[in-house]
Amino acid sequence: MTTEQLHRAPVLVGGEELPTAYAPVLNPARISETVGEHALGGAREVDLAVSAAVAAFPAWATLAVGERAAYLLKAADSIEAELDDLAVLITRETGKALHDSRGDAVGAPKLLRQFAALADVIAAASERPAALPRPGRAVTRYVPMGPVGVIAPWNTPVYLAFNSIAPALIAGDTVVVKPPEEAPLALSQALALLADALPPGVVSNVPGLGTEAGAALSAHPAIRRMIFTGSVATGTAVMQAAAPTLKSLTMELGGNDAALVLHDAEIDDVMVREMVAGVFGASGQICYNIKRIYVHSSRFPEFTARFTELASRIRVGDGMDLRSTFGPVTTRAQYDRVLALREETAASGAKVTTVGERLDPDGWEDGYFILPSVVTGAAPDSRVVAEEQFGPIIPILPFDDEEEAVRLANATEYGLAASVWSADSDRAWALARRLEAGSVFVNVHRVGASPASVPFGGFKHSGIGRTHGLESVFDCMELQAVVEYEDPSLLPGTDHWNALLEARDV
Repeated sequence: MTTEQLHRAPVLVGGEELPTAYAPVLNPARISETVGEHALGGAREVDLAVSAAVAAFPAWATLAVGERAAYLLKAADSIEAELDDLAVLITRETGKALHDSRGDAVGAPKLLRQFAALADVIAAASERPAALPRPGRAVTRYVPMGPVGVIAPWNTPVYLAFNSIAPALIAGDTVVVKPPEEAPLALSQALALLADALPPGVVSNVPGLGTEAGAALSAHPAIRRMIFTGSVATGTAVMQAAAPTLKSLTMELGGNDAALVLHDAEIDDVMVREMVAGVFGASGQICYNIKRIYVHSSRFPEFTARFTELASRIRVGDGMDLRSTFGPVTTRAQYDRVLALREETAASGAKVTTVGERLDPDGWEDGYFILPSVVTGAAPDSRVVAEEQFGPIIPILPFDDEEEAVRLANATEYGLAASVWSADSDRAWALARRLEAGSVFVNVHRVGASPASVPFGGFKHSGIGRTHGLESVFDCMELQAVVEYEDPSLLPGTDHWNALLEARDV
């Protein structure tokens, strides 16, 4: 594979490619360059994929968990052999720096192996005895749910797709995936390897537009669960489409994550580096990146100066350039939004300090490149503070006491993640428990801080359900009770119904 090779993301059902029209996929670092093309699957292709998932479900569901795990391990080996190519492809279609893309690509085999390793635990927990008030026996069972639909996001397409796919597969469900139209290529390549390692129909891939393929998948009556990662607005549309057929949902939505720097925080090089990584990782396009920083007023000047100085060392360029700290933002819509937000923030009277280095000034206008910006003096209710920026711009605001810090952090309808920074671990933990977020970190807050063993998801508008861990597996299963009594005549109401028999005997 060369960086000039064009790639295709076809509709893949039962191991076979289906004929469709195609649309181009552009390189965000050079929008004049076409990286490949993706299928324009729609309702017809979704229906064929779901039919294949329905047909494959009984045999996949009846396999022992360990047998399913063996399939996942086989797929992990196949995908791992292609990691270098996948990482390059992710960079070309998303713009991410190559080191970020490697972390994205490795998520596929890593997650398949992590969930396969849970096989014994899942088997042991899948059927348990339950207490009865009268003699008899009862068990509660977790059983596979059925076909699951997965809609993946463009910011971390491979990792976050497999974060949904792997628990569904180990649970015994079949899966239909709708990749993001902005970045469908690497995920489709990984899905082809996955599908080839599994029985036909267990995994299908339907690239297409969200308004077509995504909507059809969300509304399909044979899909039992939708797992969606993306914006609140699109998540709302998925929920509305799923409602008529009463699908269960897992939704990881947006975040406006607050970081609280307390008066006793150790503001040293390590701490500031962690904060810069937590803000600007992947050009700021991570759902649980730091989006707001609140600093105790006594430390505000020191922190702001050190943070701004370190951010000024960021180099922005093509993600394939190993000198790049981060690459362009991925989409034109996000590029326009972040630049407009920066201009609006400056016009409001806040101080916007744009820093960093352009690695290729001559090619700057051919990509969606944005230098990092540090904002001070913004109003607490301004858009740059109140909304998720999803780009390389960060507001830093002072607070006077911890009560104010908690109030400011919680003053949002988002609740994905947050962090507390303090030299006093007990103080930080106490404050962390008061924050309205699905994950709260202490003295860290960036990609990699949420391990796959710990449930991840949001409060409020940031989501429903959880990914990661056993919780995500059992979310993809139905809970069934099987009950038998030695003497049903001992149940309440027996005397009432015995009257029917007595009336017949009269």
